[in-house]
Amino acid sequence: MLPPVEIRNAPAAPPKPRVAPHKPVVQPQKAPPALEPPWHVILLDDDVHTHEYVIEMLTAIFGHSAQLALKMAREVRASGRVIVATVHKELAELRQQQIEDYGPDKSVPECKTSMRAIIECAE
Repeated sequence: MLPPVEIRNAPAAPPKPRVAPHKPVVQPQKAPPALEPPWHVILLDDDVHTHEYVIEMLTAIFGHSAQLALKMAREVRASGRVIVATVHKELAELRQQQIEDYGPDKSVPECKTSMRAIIECAE
């Protein structure tokens, strides 16, 4: 009769794979993210730039029709300010910068700067 054989370094059983639970864990409902409020781009009057300059700038930057741009040019002259667009904040900041970078009114020799604009939350 043969003596029993001792097996050393026998391979261990492979680890059991991790399995996802059959029922998913339910996360508590959260409110949907709030939408960002719209922002007004407001052109400010300075009594230096001409209606023609304002019309040219508004059509170039915003794509407004000449008729709408003329209406806005008259309003900014009469009241000192006019809302030229209502958009999301990032675009409002861009449009404000474009207005302020547009350059001076070449038809007015004493004009050395662009018009100014501000942005305000519409709500």
